[in-house]
Amino acid sequence: MQVRKALITAAGRGARLYPAASTVQKAMLPLIDRDGVAKPVIQIIAEEALASGIEEICIICAPGDEAQYLAQFGLLRQNLLAAPHSGPWAEAQADRIGDLLARLHFAVQEEPLGYGHAVYCGRHFVGAEPFMLLLGDHLYVPRENGKHGAELAIGLATQAKCAVSTVQSTREHLIGNYGTLAGSHVPDLAGVYQIERIIEKPSVSLAELELQTPGLRAGHYLCLLGMHVLTPEILEILEESIERGGAEEGEYQLTPALHELAQRQKCLALEVDGRWCDIGQRYGLLRTQIALGLTGNDQAEVLGAIADLLAEARLGRAMERVS
Repeated sequence: MQVRKALITAAGRGARLYPAASTVQKAMLPLIDRDGVAKPVIQIIAEEALASGIEEICIICAPGDEAQYLAQFGLLRQNLLAAPHSGPWAEAQADRIGDLLARLHFAVQEEPLGYGHAVYCGRHFVGAEPFMLLLGDHLYVPRENGKHGAELAIGLATQAKCAVSTVQSTREHLIGNYGTLAGSHVPDLAGVYQIERIIEKPSVSLAELELQTPGLRAGHYLCLLGMHVLTPEILEILEESIERGGAEEGEYQLTPALHELAQRQKCLALEVDGRWCDIGQRYGLLRTQIALGLTGNDQAEVLGAIADLLAEARLGRAMERVS
């Protein structure tokens, strides 16, 4: 099983990041990557995919955004090459952007009809091949010296010849925010589970009844991270749902399709040990930047800056109490 293609869903405008995301796609907001280079979020995600063996990437975008992405990446590359004293470093970064642009495709989600519908919009790009699915506003930051989540997922999918979804063990009071699954541990494979059932944002009471996974700590459940390696059958399932009008509150979700896929064929869940960051949350960009900084080349500088800020804040509060 060879995984050559990746979809990155990035059609949402980022209502929680208004007003910034009303003028700039949230996936193009900048972060300093672990290598110390400032990049758009979607470039960090795409580079992880390429480093994991992906050859072609398709961004699922809103109408009109394709031209914006191409223009902004083109301008980034041009500015790197034109900057005074750019030198080998800037040329290398420009080459990376050029390589990304050469591998980049686009598919437009004409209407905001949900995550599952966005994935379905990439069907012509995917064809009959297995593919990686990534979210354009989520970053997986591995522990220091850890492997990328994309690399781990592709490795397991290639080995097991089946679909793989990355998961993390999550405390029960948080599972209402995630697709949550039940499974059974696969012998001789640490942190790997055969998926038996998936429910989108379950209540704790429902999870207690139907989503218990043996071997997890009490009060913990396996929750989807939004990083998958999927077989093309998922697109057939989504098509069936769309044709019968199976939208929930006007949207076609991916989680029910993932559950159906697990009923039709073997699907595995891979528990990964890292930090999953959602830039769309309040202070999500800040949390993501800190996570990248604490595992990157500038770790000592970032730790020092955080310590200084905390000390200043604590001193300020102490002075307020004295006065």
